[in-house]
Formats: sequence, C-alpha cells, structure tokens
Amino acid sequence: MVYTDDAQIVDLYWRRDEAAIGESDKKYGRYLMKIAFRVLANFEDSQECVNDTYLKAWNSMPPHKPDVLSTYLGKIARQVSIDVYRKRASKKRQGSQYALSLSELGECVPGGVDPEREYNASLLAETVDAFLRSMPSETRAAFVGRYFYMDSTREVAGYCGMSESKLKSLLRRTRLKLKEHLEKEGFLP
Repeated sequence: MVYTDDAQIVDLYWRRDEAAIGESDKKYGRYLMKIAFRVLANFEDSQECVNDTYLKAWNSMPPHKPDVLSTYLGKIARQVSIDVYRKRASKKRQGSQYALSLSELGECVPGGVDPEREYNASLLAETVDAFLRSMPSETRAAFVGRYFYMDSTREVAGYCGMSESKLKSLLRRTRLKLKEHLEKEGFLP
C-alpha cells in the first residue's frame, strides 16, 4: 500500500509500523537531505542525520501527532544537523551554507552561549517570529529560505523571482531592521 497523506504516515508511526520510516523517506527523503546538506556540506554525514531524523520521529510519535509532517521532520533534521555541525566544528571549521548564513546573521543576532541566553532563547525565537510575521510575504520567504533552510542566495533569488543582487539588498535591509527590532526589544545593547 502507498501512503501519500501525512495523516496516514503519522498513523503508521502511532501504530509502531516500521513502514512509517520507508514512507517518510519516499515522500520527504530528498527534502531532509537538502536541509542536512545545507548545514553539513557532507553527503555521508547528511545521510546519517536523515536516518537520525527518522529515529527521533519514531521515538517522538506518540505522543506527538504532527499535522504537517514535512515541517515536523524538517525541524528535527535541521536540529540534528546543527548538533552534528557543532560537534564537527569544535574539532575543525568547515564551510557550509549554515556557516555562511550564520556569519551573515552575526551582525544582528546576539552570539555566544551562556545560561541567561539559553534561558531567553525561546523569547528571542518568539520575537524574531513576530518580526517576520510583520514583514511582506516576499521578504519573509527570502529570509526563511536563506536563514532557516540555508539555501544559497542564488537559489533563494530564483524561487523568489528576483535577481541575486536585489535579494542580497533585501536580506541586508531585513537584517538591519531585525537588528533595530532586537535592540528595541532589549535583546541587543
């Protein structure tokens, strides 16, 4: 039987049917590989992260019952990939779209890790989310494509229907607005 509906696949997870993993891979495997590869820039590590994503999904359903499986799996894949990147980066720095996008955001988002910032991370996420909701849909799509999905500027420009130079200007202006917003909200001095 072929399962194309997210609800059917989620039901497989809930029934503890191993076909859930195969169906997830058929439907979302390429999407998850793209997310992992954007962070890691390494095919083998990305494959391992996708496999770890399925394991985390298996272990989290139940109790979770996502309405949009692609988003649920995408968030898991992104976090697993970032964790692998951080471990790898502590040993050796390597270039990837993740590193490039972080360096671009570095000028407006507070860096470093300390307990207070860890505690306020959810507040920061809510603030950034509210900021993005206030932006026009084109700006929001470009920002999320570049900084969440870590797509290259060329790819984002392509699916946003603009030149790469226009996209870079749009992202720069948006980062500056985000910086002002975060200063106003007390996240930056």
